[in-house]
Amino acid sequence: MALITCQDVSLAYDSETVASSLSFSVGEGDYLCVVGENGSGKSTLLKAMLGLISPRQGSISLGDGLKSTEIGYLPQQTAAQKDFPASVYEVVLSGRLAACGIRPFYSRKDKELVEENIHRLKICGLRHRCYRELSGGQQQRVLLARALCATSKALLLDEPVAGLDPLVTQELYRLIELINKQTGLTIVMVSHDIPSAVKYASHILHMRSSQAFFGKTADYLRSDVGKLFVELAEDGSGGGSGGGSGGGSVDADGSVSNADSDGDRGGRRV
Repeated sequence: MALITCQDVSLAYDSETVASSLSFSVGEGDYLCVVGENGSGKSTLLKAMLGLISPRQGSISLGDGLKSTEIGYLPQQTAAQKDFPASVYEVVLSGRLAACGIRPFYSRKDKELVEENIHRLKICGLRHRCYRELSGGQQQRVLLARALCATSKALLLDEPVAGLDPLVTQELYRLIELINKQTGLTIVMVSHDIPSAVKYASHILHMRSSQAFFGKTADYLRSDVGKLFVELAEDGSGGGSGGGSGGGSVDADGSVSNADSDGDRGGRRV
């Protein structure tokens, strides 16, 4: 069943059309990566899916009883947001605000869901830390846990690995893939990292001034636009941004340990 359907959608930013003729649907359990050049309307599309802005033309509809307030959202962070003076637990708990409605308190169910997602993102050792004291990778884990608290159906992620180093980037990609497979959550993620997009996503939407491609990842890799941009990405970054180490485990405090060739292990903050 389609959770999100876009029909002949055109999007505008500051009164200027940035994308047009977008027609696609996102089904239950899909992992869709939205790729394309800067200014092609990728982030604007996520905001339109959330109902934060209206399409200039066409329609965006939600299926299976899904409401825009029931979609988890991880936007790009501003400098001010990175400096937010709250504890990790408080930030994750705030993901339940929309579910509270007029209720002036968090329920036991809300707090149980927070605990579940703190454990899922392996940030138990960070719960009492101040959010602004965390590394970029740790902050993204916290925000992902917060977004998961807001939904049981769909998660929208706007460049969640932006600014992270290659090791942390791959760890976060693997976490998102695991969440998709274990929970069945539908994921829509904006990314500039085409090699990683085709590695992890089930579907690709490639945006230019209009819809250049939409379909399964295997078909994208066989398409002209897919072949071109995968080749450009690999030529430009030696295999794609965020590539690299495939080994490593994530510790409860948010650190990653990598096994060296001689068997020693070194901790790295994520």
